[in-house]
Amino acid sequence: MSIGSVANTTPLTDAADAEPRPGAARWLPLAACCLGTFLLLLYTSVVTVALPSIGSGLHAGFGAQQWIIDVYTLALAGLLLGAGALGDALGGRRLYLAGLVAFGVATLACGLAPSPSWLVAARAVQGTAGAAMFASILPLIGSAYTGRDKATAFAVWGAVAGAASAVGTVGGGVLAQYAGWRWIFLGALPLCALALVLAARFLPPATGRPRPGQAVRTVDWPGIATITVTVSASTYAVIAAGEAGWDAPGPLVAWLIAAVALVGFVLVERATTRPILPPALFATPGFVGVLLVAFGYYFAAFGALPSLSAWIQADVGFGALATSLVLVAQLLVFIAVSGLISNRLQRLRPHWTLGAGTVVIGIGALTGIALHAGSSWAMLLSFLVLSGVGAGIVSPVLPAVAMASVPVRYAGTAGAAANAARQFGLTLGVALCGTFTHTVHASGVRSALILCGVLAAATGAVASLLLRLRIGITAQPVKH
Repeated sequence: MSIGSVANTTPLTDAADAEPRPGAARWLPLAACCLGTFLLLLYTSVVTVALPSIGSGLHAGFGAQQWIIDVYTLALAGLLLGAGALGDALGGRRLYLAGLVAFGVATLACGLAPSPSWLVAARAVQGTAGAAMFASILPLIGSAYTGRDKATAFAVWGAVAGAASAVGTVGGGVLAQYAGWRWIFLGALPLCALALVLAARFLPPATGRPRPGQAVRTVDWPGIATITVTVSASTYAVIAAGEAGWDAPGPLVAWLIAAVALVGFVLVERATTRPILPPALFATPGFVGVLLVAFGYYFAAFGALPSLSAWIQADVGFGALATSLVLVAQLLVFIAVSGLISNRLQRLRPHWTLGAGTVVIGIGALTGIALHAGSSWAMLLSFLVLSGVGAGIVSPVLPAVAMASVPVRYAGTAGAAANAARQFGLTLGVALCGTFTHTVHASGVRSALILCGVLAAATGAVASLLLRLRIGITAQPVKH
């Protein structure tokens, strides 16, 4: 199913075409989608606390460790926009099932990795499969539910998506200390199998397949190629700069390649009749505001976590489990906020939920300015608590606002673009924060948190202004 052709209110196959399920059974398709979402987003952060253990076990240097984290989110961010176009040939359900199978195989390969290069390659495949899954999920949910159930489904999905990264941070540390880092991957295989069974059994067979006589959308291969090169080259440039310096030939060449690819992407999207990201959408202030929030809040809330984990273990002297218990504060606050008030958040204006929520994350990160040599882990609590509050506000609301910020025929595109921006924010956040904390000192962690704070405050403030504008079709609160 093409991301660009599926609206949350007008799926290729109407929800009414699927056989309705009575009572609680009607939520089984959502469960299938949420479990897949949980798994693919879990692996954006599950190696965060375990990275020192992985590095020592595989004799991986700083650059290899950065790529073990970043190659996964890089594949998600770079391929997400284009992955949905393949669904026109396979169908959204088929694409999701194929992604689940590939994801499980790649996860097994990660758990059996004998070397850093093997693990990086397996993580790249895992991220590619995750992109295929992610591209299918929002249209599948939109096809399966209508009215009040649809609003509830998107709220639940948003909460699961936000919690997955935080759960990964904690779970990875526990498994690394008590079972070994390989069980971070091997232990998820039963969940992969369960997600596959749920999806095969309960997702409507016709969901996402064009009706007889309906045109199948062609794949925008040039668009996919240029946006993937743009994201990949820019991420490589940041990671290479952390090792060799910002003025080294490698990073400079990578920045040049990224700039050329970005220009190429813009030209390709303007010229093609079936773009994966129509340029006209950027004339809609609400859509631009959503992208800024998606990028900024994920960058600031989660991009610094690997650096914080490394500092707590190296300078404070905590083990993986104790480090996880520190970072779990963010998860607990997130669950409390998103679980208790997510339905109320859906009724508020987007500039309050998205814009103000991102600013709250920025304020939390800026408290890191007080961090200094000899600081204890308690100095991080203000960031962890406030970032949990902000993410708990933003995450449940973001999908519905993204899909409501544009004309209905582009709703699927908007949802996919927001998810891509979110993953690119995480990828770049991990890479940039990693360059500041290469030596794992308090000064580097302070610089990383200040960067996160300034970025989140700026993107949140600008997005709030954009979401208040009434030019074009702007986002409206989801009605229950």
